Amino acid sequence: MRKPRDYDAELKGLEQKAKELKTRKVQQLGELVIATGADAFSAEELAGALIVLAETTDVAKREAWSKRGAAFFQGRSRKTAKATDRDAKSTPTQSGGAPSASGRPGTA
Repeated sequence: MRKPRDYDAELKGLEQKAKELKTRKVQQLGELVIATGADAFSAEELAGALIVLAETTDVAKREAWSKRGAAFFQGRSRKTAKATDRDAKSTPTQSGGAPSASGRPGTA
């Protein structure tokens, strides 16, 4: 006869792994915000921009954002992100303007 599996121990292990993965995801999202220079925006501005992104159904816009993001991760636009950070600090944000794909508030 086989030894019975300890399902409780397996579930506990899986829950711990899920918690670690969630923590890593949150940390990586924070690092992404900093790496792109988006930490120069207020939490309200970031939330508004992310809501607009989540609600966007325009496939062309989403593809353009995706290509720009892929270029960022390949290291081609890190200088652009730093320049955007300088622009964001020197340019006052427009009320109601969410950052666009260019990373500049109020531009579409």
